[in-house]
Amino acid sequence: MADPENVLVLRHPVGRTDVPRLCARLRELARRGPGPVTVDVGAVRCPDLAVVEALARLRLTARRLGRGMRLRNVSGALEALLAWSGLDDALSAEPPAAPADPARSGLEHGGETEQREQPLGVQEGVEPGDPAP
Repeated sequence: MADPENVLVLRHPVGRTDVPRLCARLRELARRGPGPVTVDVGAVRCPDLAVVEALARLRLTARRLGRGMRLRNVSGALEALLAWSGLDDALSAEPPAAPADPARSGLEHGGETEQREQPLGVQEGVEPGDPAP
């Protein structure tokens, strides 16, 4: 279990105006010792996109400080919202020590540009008297 001094408790409701204060608090906690900062989201009863935005900003702040961030007491509703927004992996995982696995990130490194098929039903019109291409 994490040191209680390295736990940031997120209270409900969370608004955009709360984000700078939460990020400042995370910076304070990050200075206290090594390891990831834990964000306890158990008090968030009705998660919304403001909560997701706050968590994303907290994660960005932790990453800029070279620290990890873990979520604790994540409800099913918040977990579903994070998955829906595509941030579930980013907010639950530790920052990678090595470069991310390209196969897992969905990005292709190197290789050739993908060739696309022409859309069906599109034909080029030619006017009589036009020069050949």
